Amino acid sequence: MLQPSPAFMVTARPRALARWLFTVAALIVAMVVVGGITRLTNSGLSITEWKPITGIVPPLTQAQWQAEFDNYKRIPEYWTFNRDMTLAGFKAIFFWEYLHRVLGRVIGMAFALPLLWFWLRKAIPVGYKPRLLALLALGGLQGAIGWWMVASGLVDRTDVSHIRLTVHLLTALFILAGIVWTALDLRALHQDRLAAPARPTLLGAGAVLTLFVQLMFGALTAGLDAGYAFSSWPLMGDAWFPAGTPMMTPAIANAFDNPVVVQFIHRWFAFAAAAMLIWMASRTIRAGALRAGWLVVVLVLVQIGLGIATLLSGVQIDIAVTHQANAALLLIAATTCAHRLGSARRNHRVS
Repeated sequence: MLQPSPAFMVTARPRALARWLFTVAALIVAMVVVGGITRLTNSGLSITEWKPITGIVPPLTQAQWQAEFDNYKRIPEYWTFNRDMTLAGFKAIFFWEYLHRVLGRVIGMAFALPLLWFWLRKAIPVGYKPRLLALLALGGLQGAIGWWMVASGLVDRTDVSHIRLTVHLLTALFILAGIVWTALDLRALHQDRLAAPARPTLLGAGAVLTLFVQLMFGALTAGLDAGYAFSSWPLMGDAWFPAGTPMMTPAIANAFDNPVVVQFIHRWFAFAAAAMLIWMASRTIRAGALRAGWLVVVLVLVQIGLGIATLLSGVQIDIAVTHQANAALLLIAATTCAHRLGSARRNHRVS
């Protein structure tokens, strides 16, 4: 039987690493919430330059604020929608984009600096360094994707590309799921020094993948402002699908670029995602992990209710942001369920 080496027993600190990763995951949830507010308040194009280092310092003088405002005045969004905006109004939208970018930097430091510390202390268990480095690289890529998204709205458009916004959000959520899965593996390793990383089951992977598809259509709905198209439920206006909706060619483009079709898909694919998640949760409950399974069930029901409320309210900001925040929490809960199933398959039980 394999036994951990004495060096492993002395220096590896899987519980400390798990706690660190859960903290980073909480910061990412906060980032998703602030990102949603930034989008809903149309604040995302208020900062027109990407300064990864010096951008941490906000405008401090009246002249600096005026310079930032002048930069904003050069882009199409200002000339199309905000020509009567005052400097005070600009400061309000600048705040959310600035906070979003600062949180990104905080998350980067909260991941990179402890990782370096754990590495130098030889506290990272065998086999986990490549995974942690991959998550760090994805975090750096996410920063570049964020600027790639913003840049799409600075020249020929009055908003950012909905496709780039979707890539940006899904990358953040993929990183979130990866961090949570890794933290759960490390927590299991703390409880059992011979525990191997969990491997996804077909059901677990299928449920999480289905959730990601629904999250993709949620991001497209936000990017296209498709939530404003119809504010009724369950009908869209007076029909299940409004007659006379202009359709695009090729037909597949409608699923990504047509606001009416995107809202329709997001409305009804939600129930396919819910069915998969509840199926996974029921299997997790039967395996003995009641808390993890029931949490998914509750969050699924809350998410559907929030989605309907978002539509009926005409995309009221507080409801829409809560809907997005709950989606991130649901992803964490679903990842936990999938991990439990993977651990149960590995150990033939749920610990």
